[in-house]
Amino acid sequence: VQLQASGGGLVRPGGSLSLSCAAYGRTVGNYGMGWFRQAPGKEREFVAGISGSSVSTLYSDSVKGRFTISRSNAKNTAYLQMNSLKPEDTAAYYCAADSFYYRSDYTKYDYWGQGTLVTVSS
Repeated sequence: VQLQASGGGLVRPGGSLSLSCAAYGRTVGNYGMGWFRQAPGKEREFVAGISGSSVSTLYSDSVKGRFTISRSNAKNTAYLQMNSLKPEDTAAYYCAADSFYYRSDYTKYDYWGQGTLVTVSS
C-alpha cells in the first residue's frame, strides 16, 4: 500500500485546511486510518483516527472540536478537515493505515504517507 498525503500549506490563525490521504496498490476499506503530526524537535503525535466503516473515530484532546477525520472507501481516501487552526498546529502531517484497527500508537501502523507540511502563521 502506498499512501499519498496532500493539502498542506500556509494558513493564518483561525483559518482552515483540508488534508487528503489517497491509498494506492490495495483497497484500505478494512484498514483503520490515522493522522499524525510531528513538529520540529518534537515526537510524532496522534491527531485523529477512524475505523474502516467510519463508525468510530478518535481525536487527541488538542484538536477535538476543531478537526474532523473522515474517509471515502469508494475513493480509497481519508481526509482531515482542520478548522480554527492555531500556530501550535504547525507540523508535518502524516497519514497512516493500520491493518488491525486505528490506534493512537504510531508504532502499530503498517503503512505511512510521506507527510504534508502545515504552517499556521500570521
